[in-house]
Amino acid sequence: MNTINTGIIGCGFMGYSHIENLRRVPNVNIQAVADISAEKSKELAQKYNISKTYKNWQKLVEDPDIEVIHNCTPNHMHYKINKKVIQEGKAILSEKPLTNSEKESAELLKLAKDKDVLTGVNFNYRNYPLIRHARKMIENGELGEIYLIHGHYLQDWLLYKSDYNWRVEKESGGPSRAIADIGSHWCDMIQFLTGKNITRVFADLSTIHKTRLKPRLEADTFQGKEKDKDKKSKEVVVKTEDAGILIFQMEEQVKGVFNVSQVSAGHKNCFDIEINGSQMSVAWEQEQPNKLWMGYRDKPNQELVKDPALLNTDSKSFAHYPGGHPEGYPDVFKNMFITFYQAFRKNKTIKDKVNFATFKDGYQENRIVEAILQSNNKQSWIDLI
Repeated sequence: MNTINTGIIGCGFMGYSHIENLRRVPNVNIQAVADISAEKSKELAQKYNISKTYKNWQKLVEDPDIEVIHNCTPNHMHYKINKKVIQEGKAILSEKPLTNSEKESAELLKLAKDKDVLTGVNFNYRNYPLIRHARKMIENGELGEIYLIHGHYLQDWLLYKSDYNWRVEKESGGPSRAIADIGSHWCDMIQFLTGKNITRVFADLSTIHKTRLKPRLEADTFQGKEKDKDKKSKEVVVKTEDAGILIFQMEEQVKGVFNVSQVSAGHKNCFDIEINGSQMSVAWEQEQPNKLWMGYRDKPNQELVKDPALLNTDSKSFAHYPGGHPEGYPDVFKNMFITFYQAFRKNKTIKDKVNFATFKDGYQENRIVEAILQSNNKQSWIDLI
């Protein structure tokens, strides 16, 4: 089996996560990294024995030895990097959001189809074994008619006014933060599980901290504010939401509600979802990903613990260890990368059916985010036409 040469653009939290887990995928060679910080790229290159470093990401994209590129940069850079990669005719796996606007995502989707390249968007939570199992249960009709979907995605890493990160800035993170950053995962998940798209939204968003203290030094994602001993943090106006509540409708009149927050004390990465059907319910919690709750009216409720021997056929390949051996967050990256590179080896493109999120899904998420922002501004229902 030939080795595939890969390049990583962006050496922050997500770049590090991609590198760590790509090393677990057979016959993939991380040949180059690029970052605006030469220090960061050299540090990762030395740590993981990566042969090339670039400060100029365009040079990495143009490197003839690189076949696949992972875009792990801040949100505002996704569009131009993804576009350049597609124009070079190379496969691209982008972090979400695909871009910061529906218009830009539509352009990338069309370009990817015209160039006939393989695309992926890292909606990684799809790749837990029990999520795959639940999806097959829904597909097989075990839940019956779906009545209601509800849940939340709560974090506390931006709880304090002194917490800061580039994601707070509209110029870098985009016009939406809590919804686009973590709410997009929740929306993608329910569409993936049910096979139905969100068609209508009503949103109420909140910016709890109208201003925040921006430190002199960059603060890494989930690390909060860097220590500023000289007390020279600058107070800046915040134009993105800290939290929000969304009522939504899906195809076939399925209805639901969820709330999202990055200012909920005590919640680190609390991504919970429950689907109620006419025959049974299922519920899953990201912080306890090896358990799937199943609720019934006429018999005792059950809890399925991840065990390949108990999973349906479509889910077994996403569980790599036997029962009693938990798998977690890093493993869903590995599962995403395994399926993506399998598709690459089979010469699949965006026009083919694949087992992971593509630019089509990224475009749909941009449509949802923009509809949510519009709904919040108008305080009315917005249809996704």
